[in-house]
Amino acid sequence: MSEPTFEKPLQPPFSAEKLATVNAHLRSLDPQQILAWALEYLPGLHQTTAFGLTGLVAIDMLSKLAQPESRPPLIFIDTLYHFPETYELIVEVEERYGVKVHTVEDFEEKWGEKLWEQNEDTYDYVVKVESGRRAYEQLKVQSVITGRRASQGAQRASLQPLEVDSTGLLKLNPLFAWSFAQVEQYIKENNVPRNKLIDQGYRSVGDWHSTSKSGEGDAGERAGRWAGKQGKTECGLHRDYFEMKRKAGDHGKSSSFLTAARGHEARWGFDLHVDPNSQTESA
Repeated sequence: MSEPTFEKPLQPPFSAEKLATVNAHLRSLDPQQILAWALEYLPGLHQTTAFGLTGLVAIDMLSKLAQPESRPPLIFIDTLYHFPETYELIVEVEERYGVKVHTVEDFEEKWGEKLWEQNEDTYDYVVKVESGRRAYEQLKVQSVITGRRASQGAQRASLQPLEVDSTGLLKLNPLFAWSFAQVEQYIKENNVPRNKLIDQGYRSVGDWHSTSKSGEGDAGERAGRWAGKQGKTECGLHRDYFEMKRKAGDHGKSSSFLTAARGHEARWGFDLHVDPNSQTESA
């Protein structure tokens, strides 16, 4: 049976039928073959990473497929609340693989301290989702490599190799079918750098204020993330963009949020707009 043919690079629109054909082909490949396919077929390809184990595996595999200048650029969204060990790992990855990480930062001075305690949806949107969209626009990103896997459960349980989100962004999940054991084995066999916190009892590492060590009996590969937040399994990057934006906008209409924002308009160059019909404001 001959392999399906695809245009190079893939072009929108990405109909359900077209996506199904691509995914049927990708499901027959191993992760490194999926990445090789992506280098050839996906437009504007970058890798978004918080340097979790799966993302590190993808970085290592890509290093075996292409020279540094030909690999997808790495995008790291720096919330400024990462652990010191995460920043140490970034330096190690840059030195080991000869790559430069594009970092997108957001600042407390713009939004105030501990925004996650005031409204977590707004925090996720501001420091992850909006920052990510800004990076994608600046870097002309059309496709991203993610570290998501189906075995991580929750919203990821039905993960496909290639997805299209509500903004039209292509998301490639090269290790979608791998178990944690397979990821860990690859890390060990290939001496891939990893976050030192993993060896201290953390299963998944994000911001320090939403990450804790896994307790005895904790289930799931992402145990310790968002402890006490029932039902929360994603930081925002892989949730619906427009829904996240709407929720952040609703919070932005509150008087306390507007007061804090007005104090930083001139410094950070963003505007507050008044809708004369609704008598509400949004940033």
